[in-house]
Amino acid sequence: MVGIITYGAYIPRYRIKTEDIARVWGANGAEIAAGLGVREKSVPDLDEDTISMSVEAARYALARRDVPRDAIGAIYVGSESHPYAVKPSAATVGEAIGATPVMTAADYEFACKAGTAAVQTCMGLVKSGMIQYGCAIGADTAQGAPGDALEYTASAGGAALFIGEDNPIAEINHTCSFTTDTPDFWRREGQEYPRHGGRFSGDPAYFKHIQGAAHLMLDQMGTEPADYDYAIFHQPNAKFPQRVSAMLGFTKEQITPGLAVPRLGNTYSGAVPVGISATLDVAKPGDRIFVTSYGSGAGSDAFDITVTDAIESDVFDRSAAPTVEELLANGKYLDYALYAKHKGKIVMQ
Repeated sequence: MVGIITYGAYIPRYRIKTEDIARVWGANGAEIAAGLGVREKSVPDLDEDTISMSVEAARYALARRDVPRDAIGAIYVGSESHPYAVKPSAATVGEAIGATPVMTAADYEFACKAGTAAVQTCMGLVKSGMIQYGCAIGADTAQGAPGDALEYTASAGGAALFIGEDNPIAEINHTCSFTTDTPDFWRREGQEYPRHGGRFSGDPAYFKHIQGAAHLMLDQMGTEPADYDYAIFHQPNAKFPQRVSAMLGFTKEQITPGLAVPRLGNTYSGAVPVGISATLDVAKPGDRIFVTSYGSGAGSDAFDITVTDAIESDVFDRSAAPTVEELLANGKYLDYALYAKHKGKIVMQ
């Protein structure tokens, strides 16, 4: 059975509290921050980008399990913030972890579900026998215009999931997707910041697609929410995943371990991979995990995952890399001016 053989997450150490962003933008900003349920968010260092974070996440994954580098046949990096418009992030990641030159590499874009789309591609290549192992990464240094609602959540971070059939720590029992042309969020070539459809991003976009993929998965697997120990939904803020989980019949206890957004913010393509990592940090053999991502434009990928005995075996060392909780701890806080410098909103002439 194809599944996750190892994983690793990366979160920058810098943070800004949403109250400090709200202080700059006045009373309306405070109202926005309170409504999103995000207390603080991660901020990339001056020399951090999607490539550097992807490399760190992949190295953490390889610290937990020493996958032969010449057996890594594919690397896909899903992101909305690739450093280059024309030059693949994935090739640099492959070089940095020693997987080149015999591999296929590509950058994925599907808003916030590019990372889970990469997982599906790796699953297909492994199942077909074309490759032995594939690396699927979701990572972003998310963009939000100054004063826009996105600025209160758009953060930085990501995770790497290595996919294979060799004694996986978590079997992927099934995956399915739900996709329509719903333009709720977009950024044209050359534009610095994305635009969004405001309230349109909720019911016609996020909730329709998450529920569409989730119901499709439950129907195809013949399961119900109570059959799962954990559930992970895309987390653009704290409010949306809690609301959609309740609509589908999942409990607060099922989603809490993977709900990093109140202290992390929205890492866009990294959001669900980080949620999976946080859940695998605490999961036990036999635990079943329900996952549904969301990407604007719009689509959702759903996964049914079962944790195996391998997560506590000699082939895998969970303690060899920091957990998501450890990465979130001991952040270094910035004021708004330093945050704006780190994000490139203030540039020296």
